[in-house]
Amino acid sequence: MLESGEYKVGSDPSLLLVDDDEPFLRRLAKAMEKRGFVPQLAQSVGEGKSIVASTPPAYAVIDLRLEDGNGLDVVEALREKRPDSRIVVLTGYGAIATAVAAVKIGATDYLSKPADANDVTNALLARGDELPPPPENPMSADRVRWEHIQRVYELCERNVSETARRLNMHRRTLQRILAKRSPK
Repeated sequence: MLESGEYKVGSDPSLLLVDDDEPFLRRLAKAMEKRGFVPQLAQSVGEGKSIVASTPPAYAVIDLRLEDGNGLDVVEALREKRPDSRIVVLTGYGAIATAVAAVKIGATDYLSKPADANDVTNALLARGDELPPPPENPMSADRVRWEHIQRVYELCERNVSETARRLNMHRRTLQRILAKRSPK
């Protein structure tokens, strides 16, 4: 694993960061600047696609779920404009299906939040068959389960009965899980 200051960004350090969580976006931008990248920030699919159309970056970190749509639309636009770009899809709703979809349309890697700047940088700079090292603080199994339940709940438009049916779970059990805070 590369430590801060040892990153080899390359001749084009342009980086597009797309996330609708502004505090996270600003923190990540500052951390990526320290690692040698030159970030441009976007908080929506529209802003991301606009930046891609005018100045397609060499690197991109794109959130999957944005208020105005799906980050995979930005991935597709960037892949068309600049096929050699290195793209990491970041999301708080990690699921195998979306990871596969992201990689199929051109993402280099897929990281679940919370991912820190080292995880992102290692994923962006990994080459060939080289896999980035595992994250320093991976989500616990309880957290992954909770994230999955939350995602299905959102996809079912916050309908408890429908979510319970799809998860093959008793409705009251689901209600108890939803009432608790997320595990660490």
